[in-house]
Amino acid sequence: MSTQDPGIRRIGILSPGAMGAALGRSWTAEGLSALVALDGRSARSKHRATTAGLEDVGRLDRLVGRVDLIISVVPPAFALDVAMRLAEVLRNHEHHITVIDANAVSPERARAVRRTVEDAGARYVDGGIVGAPPTPGATTTLVLSGVGADTLAPVLSTDEIATMAIGGDAEAASTLKMCHAAWTKGTSALLIAIRAVSARAGVDDALVELWQRVQPAVLARSDSAAVAARAWRWSDEMREIARTFEGAGVPGGAASAAALLYDRLAKFKDIETATLSEVIEAVIAGDRPGSATGGR
Repeated sequence: MSTQDPGIRRIGILSPGAMGAALGRSWTAEGLSALVALDGRSARSKHRATTAGLEDVGRLDRLVGRVDLIISVVPPAFALDVAMRLAEVLRNHEHHITVIDANAVSPERARAVRRTVEDAGARYVDGGIVGAPPTPGATTTLVLSGVGADTLAPVLSTDEIATMAIGGDAEAASTLKMCHAAWTKGTSALLIAIRAVSARAGVDDALVELWQRVQPAVLARSDSAAVAARAWRWSDEMREIARTFEGAGVPGGAASAAALLYDRLAKFKDIETATLSEVIEAVIAGDRPGSATGGR
């Protein structure tokens, strides 16, 4: 922990999925308190939070009244809706807390979240998370930007969370996250698409043999079907990436195509045992007449 102390002792987490719960567990291990509001959430969510050592205070208004900092970690499609619900509660509280929006959203959407939060009287810091949920022995990166980011970064750093401040631009962290994810998730989609095309054309064995000789690392990555289990979360993220590109005057079609491909893999949600052949079949079947995603 840093000698700089912005007075952060209690962190509210919206909402404790796999990532949020893991972040909270790591912060509680550093002596901070991590609070969640789980009224109406599933038994699975409550069990995950309890296992991570998070304190459930029930309602959102109770959480806002007890924390010094709130971090939003939700699927990108819900980021603005969550900010709007939070703003309704923030307007009824006198103390001005800091809100970190750590969602995988475009700078455009991040600006909308910032306006919503600041109009409700809170301080806004932009955020972006790079990597899998933090675990012992592995590091997840939390990027922050905007006013106050440099002070918060050391407070939120742990052995498992490398927190970095990248300047005062209010949407810089979101932009960086989008650029990084464009490569990692975009190239994963491209490799799956390539294997699907080669399989459909009957040249997949030849492609594998060729890659074994000239690009073994690419072959190894293309054989990983584990991304299918997370594809349901990545569709909206790729659409946010497309908006980021287009907002910068760069064509976003590659990211939009990746989003459509990940849509076809949604049925593998949280299924870590999907085989490459099953993934390829789902991608190919998506453009057949009468399929669930046909004509999209």
